[in-house]
Amino acid sequence: MSKAISDIGIIGIAVMGENLILNMESKGFHVTAYNRTVDKVENFINGRAKGKNIYGAKSIEDLIASLKAPRKVMLMVKAGKPVDDFIELLIPHLSPGDIIIDGGNSHFPDTERRVKYVESKGLHFIGSGVSGGEEGALLGPSIMPGGSKAAWPAVKPIFQGIAAKVSDGSPCCDWVGDGGAGHFVKMVHNGIEYGDMQLINEVYHIMKDVLGMSTDEMHDVFKEWNEGELDSYLVEITRDILAYKEEDGSPIVEKILDTAGQKGTGKWTGTVALELGIPLTLITESVFSRCLSALKDERVAASKVLTAGPKPSFNGDRQEYINYLRDALYAAKVISYAQGYQMMKAAAKEYGWELSYGNIALMWRGGCIIRSRFLSNIKEAFDHNPDLANLLLDPYFAEKIQACQNGLRQAVALATINGIPAPCLSAGLNYYDGYRCERLPANLLQAQRDYFGAHTYERIDKPRGEFFHTNWTGRGGTTSSTTYVV
Repeated sequence: MSKAISDIGIIGIAVMGENLILNMESKGFHVTAYNRTVDKVENFINGRAKGKNIYGAKSIEDLIASLKAPRKVMLMVKAGKPVDDFIELLIPHLSPGDIIIDGGNSHFPDTERRVKYVESKGLHFIGSGVSGGEEGALLGPSIMPGGSKAAWPAVKPIFQGIAAKVSDGSPCCDWVGDGGAGHFVKMVHNGIEYGDMQLINEVYHIMKDVLGMSTDEMHDVFKEWNEGELDSYLVEITRDILAYKEEDGSPIVEKILDTAGQKGTGKWTGTVALELGIPLTLITESVFSRCLSALKDERVAASKVLTAGPKPSFNGDRQEYINYLRDALYAAKVISYAQGYQMMKAAAKEYGWELSYGNIALMWRGGCIIRSRFLSNIKEAFDHNPDLANLLLDPYFAEKIQACQNGLRQAVALATINGIPAPCLSAGLNYYDGYRCERLPANLLQAQRDYFGAHTYERIDKPRGEFFHTNWTGRGGTTSSTTYVV
């Protein structure tokens, strides 16, 4: 290509990359596409991209030569080593002020490292979460950019131009923060996504195996729920999945093997929560649920051995329990978001990020997988009180959660009595009860730690920060261990 004509270059034209390119072009931007497998570029240019302002590059040199300054190159490649490999390939061909963007699901510590490295070369680096799947990439995703803030003005028109828009026209994209903040927020988004999906699965399991509902009946319920406070993308697609039939009229969902896959972002969320000391219980249980589902052969064998336990049966008012399940799903979803926001607040403090929690809710309001009606209420909660310690303490959500908590209890009780696993519903209820409990039994736990390890404890009749040790056996002496918090 003889002259610079493109506004941005995209490396990687798999599903997400290809659809992002088409989205960008439809919004008036000129785009250059490149892929290591040149045949993919040719097929794309002569296929879906034919007749559009999309150009194919046959090499990194061609790609860079086609871009207007400051050059913007977006990587849509597999997370990990491929990102680092492309960074090394790009750097020699770029000039000071040029921008490399990683739009994949990279782990935020890798983005932190890459920002520092690329900036040391006189360039800028953006690590951006992109959510919405294939349809979102084409029609308008949620985009969560972070990294080199100096690069944002050059990228902002493109990202906000292609992002999903909410009802007032606001784009579901804004600057998140320095370093790996963008990819961190995307990681939390994916963790909440894991939790939302598992909660819906548990409700479906109870409906099917306890209430004895058909897929058509469940479809009708999810359709009704999606028209109310539970209006969300995941409830919407669950409605559609339950209605989808094979040619013989049988529901396809019942023919799908019950082993769930995962790409790692949910696991990262749980691991980082442990490192930050945040009780991300519901989301972490959703990851373990996928792990348990993968043990299909073991579960089949165990079902023939571990036969002791209740067989599902129900003779109550089915509509009453459907209403309980609706309230349970709403309550548990709010708890899941509350935990995710707690984690983001802890990360902001740990890594020195200035996160706008209301804007994050806005970014998730459209385009992304976890988009739902009550994200507007979350934005309002943090706009009203940016220092809100926990979403459950916001007046709106405090009232809603207290109104729905009985439904959550009824759902967990129904599942437990009938031998149906409901780990995320249970985790949500346990978090709610633990968080509102003025005095937990950790006093005994501290006594146990002091007994066997001289780890000391604080007293309720003494000032906080003053530590004590008891010689419980008379043989331990007065030496105590150092007090610290992991």
